[in-house]
Amino acid sequence: MDAASALREKIFENLRSRTWRAGHRIPTERALSEEFGLSRSTVRRVLLDFKRKRLITQTVGSGTYVADQVHEALAELMPVVAAHAVSPAELMSARLVLEPALIEMAIGNATAADFTRMDECNHRAEAATTLEEFEHWDGALHEAIAEAAHNGFISGVFRLMTDVRSNNEWGALKRRSATPERRLEYQMEHRALVAALKARDAEVARQLCLAHLVHVRTSMLGY
Repeated sequence: MDAASALREKIFENLRSRTWRAGHRIPTERALSEEFGLSRSTVRRVLLDFKRKRLITQTVGSGTYVADQVHEALAELMPVVAAHAVSPAELMSARLVLEPALIEMAIGNATAADFTRMDECNHRAEAATTLEEFEHWDGALHEAIAEAAHNGFISGVFRLMTDVRSNNEWGALKRRSATPERRLEYQMEHRALVAALKARDAEVARQLCLAHLVHVRTSMLGY
């Protein structure tokens, strides 16, 4: 690894590990130049790249600082896992852990616009004329709930989960398990969950979220 790459990796590691948190003043160009044996111009180019990625900010006469929205920006740079490499069982295991856990954050941060989006997803899912259309709006609802947390990292994770839901294995399982009766049950569960979120009732919303996900897992995977 050359010195410039080592500098990039060191900065990324400090940001990812939160050794350098939002607002932290990072070492000067001169200090980084001396530490990594680089010219000031090379250090400047490396820092400019981090600035373009919205990870740092620079103020003339003051210095270079970790950006306030650093973790949202890092989430956008997350390496994308190939959707076909994640099995439906792995996805459901992750959802059962993650989705109930973010309920409190979603309730604390959700706006009227977030609730409008959830209602739209439910309405469109209920009006869907094909399984594929229903599945799209089903996924969109769960993503809208995650977006209501207003946390860039969480949003990035849920976009990845939505990608996994588009793979062929998930689709085949959903087609085999999605009877008209089960779809109606899902719709009722979705409505109840959104109602609890609107009421800002975290405990009820968590219970409804977990029960719904267990229902989906049982229907699709049989356990």
